[in-house]
Amino acid sequence: MNGNSGISNDTPAEAVKYKRPWSWYRFSEKLKDFSFALPALLFLLIFTYVPLVFSIFISTTNWNMSRPVMKFIGADNYTKLLSSEDFWKVLTITFKYTIFDVFFTIVIGLLLALLFNSKSKFYNFLRSIIFMPYYISMVVAAMIFLWIFNGEYGLANYLLDLAGFDKINWMTNPNTALGALITVSLWKGVGFAMLLFIAGLRSIPVEYYEASSIDGASRWNQFCNITIPLLSPMTLFLVITNFIGSMQVFQSINIMTNGGPLNATKAMVFWIYQMAFSEFRTGRASALVVIFFIIIIALTVIQLWISKKRVHYEG
Repeated sequence: MNGNSGISNDTPAEAVKYKRPWSWYRFSEKLKDFSFALPALLFLLIFTYVPLVFSIFISTTNWNMSRPVMKFIGADNYTKLLSSEDFWKVLTITFKYTIFDVFFTIVIGLLLALLFNSKSKFYNFLRSIIFMPYYISMVVAAMIFLWIFNGEYGLANYLLDLAGFDKINWMTNPNTALGALITVSLWKGVGFAMLLFIAGLRSIPVEYYEASSIDGASRWNQFCNITIPLLSPMTLFLVITNFIGSMQVFQSINIMTNGGPLNATKAMVFWIYQMAFSEFRTGRASALVVIFFIIIIALTVIQLWISKKRVHYEG
C-alpha cells in the first residue's frame, strides 16, 4: 500500500488470497453449527421419514406379516378402505372424540387460567395440583379411571349412589364409553392448557385494560375485545397440538375399552393397530396410515389458513 496515496497496490489475485481464509472460516462455522443438528436429523430420517416412505410402498402391496410374499396391487387397498363403511364409522368416532376433547380442553383450561391467575403461594399450590396429572403417563391415568368408572365399585357410581341416582355401566355402555375416554384426556390435559393461558394472560399489557376502563368498557367487553383476541396465538397453538394428539388417541382405548362396546370407541389409530398386529393385514393397515396422515395434514393446514385473519399478535 502506498502510504502517501492510501491506495492499495495489491492485485485482485492477492486480494482474493487474503479473503479465502475468512470464507473457509465462515463455512467451517456453519458446518460446526449443522453438526449439532445432525443427530436429530438422523433420528428423524431413520425413525420417521424412512418408515413413512416404506409404509407408502407397503400400502401398494398385499403384504401379510404372517407370510413373506409381497405382491404389488396398486391402489386396491385405498379403494377398498374408502368404500368401506367401517372406515367412515371409525373416522366419525375419531372426529367426535377429537372435537369434544379439544373444545373442552380449551374452554376448561381458559376458565381455570382466569380463576387461578394470581401470584399468591396458595394459587401456586392449586395450579401445581391441577397441572400434576399432565406428568402422569396415559397408561397410569387409564388404569386410574378404569377403577373410577367401574360399574360395580367405582368412585363415579359411588357418588351417583350418594346423590340418589342409578348406577351407570360406564365402560360397557356405548353411549357413555367415549365420554369416559374424553374425561381421562381432559384430566390430563387441562392443566397444561391452564398454564399456557396464564402465561398468555400475563403477557397482555395492563395499559390496555386501564385505557378501556377509562373509556367505560365493562369486564365482559374487556374479555371479548382484549383478552380473547390477544390470547388467540396461544389458543391456536393449543387447538393444533390438541387436535393432532386427540386424532391419534390409542393408549386409553387399548386399556379401558379395547375398541368396545360394540366398536363405539374404535378410533383410527386403534383400528390401524388391530388391522396390522391382530389381523396381520399389513398392506391394508399401511394404506390406512397414509390416508390418516393426509387427513391430519390437510385439516391442520386448513386450521392455519382459517386462523390467519383471526389470530392477533400484540405489538
